[in-house]
Amino acid sequence: MSRWQELTGGTSGREYAARFAAVARSGKDVHGEARLCAALVPAGARVLDAGCGTGRVMIRLAELGYDCVGVDLDASMLAVAREQAPQLPWIQADLAEFEPRRLGVATDFDLVVAAGNIFPLLAAGTEAAVVGRLAAALRPGGLLVAGFGLDEAHLPVPPGLTLPEYDDCCAAAGLALVDRFATWDADPYDGGGYAVSVHRR
Repeated sequence: MSRWQELTGGTSGREYAARFAAVARSGKDVHGEARLCAALVPAGARVLDAGCGTGRVMIRLAELGYDCVGVDLDASMLAVAREQAPQLPWIQADLAEFEPRRLGVATDFDLVVAAGNIFPLLAAGTEAAVVGRLAAALRPGGLLVAGFGLDEAHLPVPPGLTLPEYDDCCAAAGLALVDRFATWDADPYDGGGYAVSVHRR
């Protein structure tokens, strides 16, 4: 069982969506992830939203002209995503066992985005397998962009994955680090408790 399932019981989709809706109503920007992705690949590019949740990032990318597919294991989150954007492809699957071709999805994504602490919330020990699956979905030269917390202040669970461990998983999957930021606004990474890493296949 993933740490996310242990934390939420797989029933938190509406509550999660409501929290972000409240943030958006307060005037705060909730589209940093989509903006960074849009700065990395041109409109029309194929994007896989890995751990897409309620679809906040992917729906915005689709509005900006990207060809998107969303994958998540949590049915309650996907139910919200499908309500909000029924025209987009939402797939229920475990990222550790994700095989796009078996699901009828081509494997030549220009960018895979994993926002929202996807990696620290995976089932312990599956991180390398997930990186491998996501790397395999990329075209040569494609990018994996992942942002996640590294300390208790930035995570709802005890920290379990360090940046060197994540980089090792990426290297084993044939991915090379090309950039690292402290935020989705591309602030320089300074060794803090949150990092956004960009790796290239």
